[in-house]
This record gives sequence, structure tokens and C-alpha cells, in this order.
Amino acid sequence: MQVKIKASRLLTYDAAWRKTSHLEYGIDAAMAKLEASETANWVANQAVQIHGGYGYTRDYPVERIMRDAKITELYEGTSEVQRVVISSNILR
Repeated sequence: MQVKIKASRLLTYDAAWRKTSHLEYGIDAAMAKLEASETANWVANQAVQIHGGYGYTRDYPVERIMRDAKITELYEGTSEVQRVVISSNILR
């Protein structure tokens, strides 16, 4: 879990650095967004599983984390759109 989180963070930092350095960052931003959103959903799902049935109730904050993580797959381009951006840049 920690490996996925750190990889997502480093991809995000790299894309941000490239943008602030006025370098091409489109594919890097797409990779960072894809990895971070998928990692957020995977981690949230694991947290819900650890809590069992209680993970889906509003009595535990895990339920909200799961809802918040799900929107990251849709906000600012779906994961499928990010895959298209990445693959089109690779095939150039």
C-alpha cells in the first residue's frame, strides 16, 4: 500500500515540477492523475474491507473516504481518458 501511495506522490511531484519548469508535462500529468486516482480507490477499498460491514456505514470515516476516492476517477478526465492520452503520446 505504501509503495502505491509513494509512487503516486512522486509522479504528481514530477508532473508539477515539469510544469513549473516550463517543460512538456501533459503525459506526466496524465500518468500522475491515473495512478493517483486508481491508488486512492484501491486504498479506500482496502480500508473498507478491513472494517468489514462497518466500513459501509456512516459511523466510520472510511465510508466517506471511499466516496471521495471514487470521484477522483471522474474529475478532470476519467481514467479511460487518461489512458488514451498516455497511449497516444507513447505511439508518437
